[in-house]
Amino acid sequence: MDVYEAVTSRRAVRGFTDRPVPRETLQRVLSAAAWAPSGSNLQPWHAYVVTGAPLAEIKKRAGERLAAGDSWDEPEYEMYPPALKSPYRERRSAFGEQRYGALGIPREDLEARQRASAANWDCFGAPAALFCYIDRDMGPAQWGDVGMYLQNVMLLLRAEGLHSCPQMAWAKFHRTVAEVLSPPDGLVLFCGMSIGFEDATVGDARTGRAPLDETVTFVDGL
Repeated sequence: MDVYEAVTSRRAVRGFTDRPVPRETLQRVLSAAAWAPSGSNLQPWHAYVVTGAPLAEIKKRAGERLAAGDSWDEPEYEMYPPALKSPYRERRSAFGEQRYGALGIPREDLEARQRASAANWDCFGAPAALFCYIDRDMGPAQWGDVGMYLQNVMLLLRAEGLHSCPQMAWAKFHRTVAEVLSPPDGLVLFCGMSIGFEDATVGDARTGRAPLDETVTFVDGL
């Protein structure tokens, strides 16, 4: 698989089979992903790859919290600006319409939307997950470095015939994850990532992208 194919075939998959992901594959992916660029080579990412009983325990505890109606954990970072302006507001709205529309869930059916969202905390059935932390003392530039690292991970997973789904949703249950992983004090859970082989029977439309001229300006004198 060449780079262009890896980029264009990568998407957030929300349905996985229970086929195990070989540890050596994950080790190969993460060893190569570490070559992501980072300012002054800080390499500010802290990744936990979780499978088997520990992942089952995280899913179980998250499911119990959902069933009990527990509130989300105190946020450790702001996922979105409190008031999204155009065109970001419209893009987010269009994503929601497409995501839930593909599941046959109308806008007004909030209960069904919540049920669909709850699948996040089962990792959409994936047998492997990555939880990515960053030191809370790091600044915006280092958060950008973590994003580039995670993109490397996702593209390399595609090269291995695997899919993934990055999930900021796990940050809402960061205390539950920490109960199992026991990360050092001072780390912030940025996101989880479900990893596995796609379940092709699960319908999930891919979201589109804005036209090039909406996001790119060429300055070349022509």
